[in-house]
Amino acid sequence: MKPVLSVITIVYNNSRDIERTLLSVLNQTYGAIEYIVVDGASNDGTLEIIKRYENRIAKLISEKDKGIYDAMNKGLALATGDYVIFMNSGDEFYANDTVAKVFATAPDADIYYGETEMVNDERESLGRRRHKAPAKFTWRSFKYGMSVSHQAIYIKRSLVEPYDPKYQLSADIDWIIRAAKKAKKIVKVDGYVAKYLVGGMSKAKHKQSLLERFDIMKRHYGLVPTLFNHAVIAFNLGWYWLRNRRTND
Repeated sequence: MKPVLSVITIVYNNSRDIERTLLSVLNQTYGAIEYIVVDGASNDGTLEIIKRYENRIAKLISEKDKGIYDAMNKGLALATGDYVIFMNSGDEFYANDTVAKVFATAPDADIYYGETEMVNDERESLGRRRHKAPAKFTWRSFKYGMSVSHQAIYIKRSLVEPYDPKYQLSADIDWIIRAAKKAKKIVKVDGYVAKYLVGGMSKAKHKQSLLERFDIMKRHYGLVPTLFNHAVIAFNLGWYWLRNRRTND
């Protein structure tokens, strides 16, 4: 029996990108997919685009929500598959055979994960995320930053809990760490498994995101290790910026 994958897409007023995400899921060669779309009561034509494909979507809801993680929790509550993955509006599976490739890598893992390619608004490749996915992934792997993105991680549904609503921007880090703490078998899939649409986050939100990340890491890893790890993150960021500035000059 093939494991059933619940793919959840969250969207609000994104008529520009939603169809690309829908087709990325619906065109998968893997047959055992339960597709769930959670729309936040869009009024820009997004819902009309989704409804074109409604007969191929297992569950569709369109209603106001309290933010992205509230919407993601609604999707989780609807999921009945063996595994869950979030492919939010603008994001895509890397190729049409990605899901088949993931489950062919090894049987019955608690978590599968792979690499994410960044793309810009023109869908041009910006290469791999700055954080390389680790060769071995554990719940401790996020201590220097989020090395696996949520578009690239397939988690057994029995291991996942709802997103913590107290975090507005970084709850996915906490969510993945909590699931990884329970996981026994974690398998890396070779190569890219997802495309992530790079979006601008305002400076005010970026600061809030960093504060949330610090709080999450302090909770899971302890205060002193988190302070030390943030010093390492700051050094690595500075080095990355310097090196790239040199190559761009």
